[in-house]
Amino acid sequence: MAQISQLDEIQERVVLVGVSQQEGDDAKDSLDELAELAQTAGAQVVGTVLQSRESIHPGTYVGTGKLLEIRQLLSETDATGIICDDELSPAQLRNMEDELECKIMDRTLLILDIFAARASTSEGKIQVELAQLRYRMSRLSGLGKALSRLGGGIGTRGPGEKKLEMDRRLIKSRISHLKQELAQVRQHREVARSQRSRSHTKSAAIVGYTNAGKSTLLNCLTDADVLEEDKLFATLDPTTRILKLDSGQELLLTDTVGFIRKLPHHLIEAFKSTLEEAKYADFILHVVDASNPQREKQMHIVYETLQSLGISGKKVITLWNKQDKLSEPERIHDARADRALRISAKSGYGIDELKGILEETLREDKRLLEGVFPYSEGGQVSLVRKFGELLEEEYQEDGIYVKAFVPRELYHNLQIKMEA
Repeated sequence: MAQISQLDEIQERVVLVGVSQQEGDDAKDSLDELAELAQTAGAQVVGTVLQSRESIHPGTYVGTGKLLEIRQLLSETDATGIICDDELSPAQLRNMEDELECKIMDRTLLILDIFAARASTSEGKIQVELAQLRYRMSRLSGLGKALSRLGGGIGTRGPGEKKLEMDRRLIKSRISHLKQELAQVRQHREVARSQRSRSHTKSAAIVGYTNAGKSTLLNCLTDADVLEEDKLFATLDPTTRILKLDSGQELLLTDTVGFIRKLPHHLIEAFKSTLEEAKYADFILHVVDASNPQREKQMHIVYETLQSLGISGKKVITLWNKQDKLSEPERIHDARADRALRISAKSGYGIDELKGILEETLREDKRLLEGVFPYSEGGQVSLVRKFGELLEEEYQEDGIYVKAFVPRELYHNLQIKMEA
């Protein structure tokens, strides 16, 4: 908990800076989200600046006139630094630091910092450090100068100060070592997936925008005891639990890291093995915060991120979560979903109906097996009990009568044994 306590020890006072490149874009909403991210990282937002211009300034992010306005705001609010709503280039970072003489941060650094504070498993820590090193690799000179203005705070969590002291050769060596460690983790994941495949147990990935209620849903369905907080990226490391349905069918549920607009490519690359849980799942549970005015945009970002990971063609069940926050149901639609349902993972509203839909979804991938196994093939009934959904079983004179839904991949062999 030492890393997280540092959030409270050093509370930075920050001014948020964004650029709107066209009328009607989501720059204002993105800046509001940046404020939430800053608060999650333990910072106090003391001002915001949004400039409308045709394009981001290649040298200083915002125009020179706006820089003067920001400088004055920093003085008036006694701010310790600024956070820009886009990833800054090394040149922008250096130039802004020279002009404003304060700590300069960007959205990517902020998200990486939150991830560093949240990572709890060895895999999560490796992935975060890898992303941080890649980000800082090209920013050593500018970033080192900027961060030296404050002894801690945003951007100094995770692997820590050692990165600022490393030269490029050492960082490259560390990146290479982390890649090897991550390769071993991925190999372990492949083995786990292979074992799951042999068990014929279907899996579903719970995906959604950050703070949509994914962990609350997993806890509600499986008593997983995953951390629930009304914060962005409250949970980072994926958790897989078994859901046993009333029919006896089982489903593996995996809670994945939340998506967000402008998700840093360093993170997407580093967290590929974690995000691939959705790629190898049999279907997707897409959790949407129905009470959020930005839900349509958030849904678009989730689908866009899934597509960038090569995840497509899977059955999607969209869950309009947080119905308990709505005074009355609103008209909402997801054209890309196969099924949709209103739920509240917090109150339990709609959860029984969801379990019914999951029963149906699992059954769709099974075939109805009906007949009599000779007593010499009695062991096959155990297979049916273990991997199928047993509807009827009766011991008769010539064998064991069975009526059950069984996995398609087992159906043919079981049918042959029945006819033996």
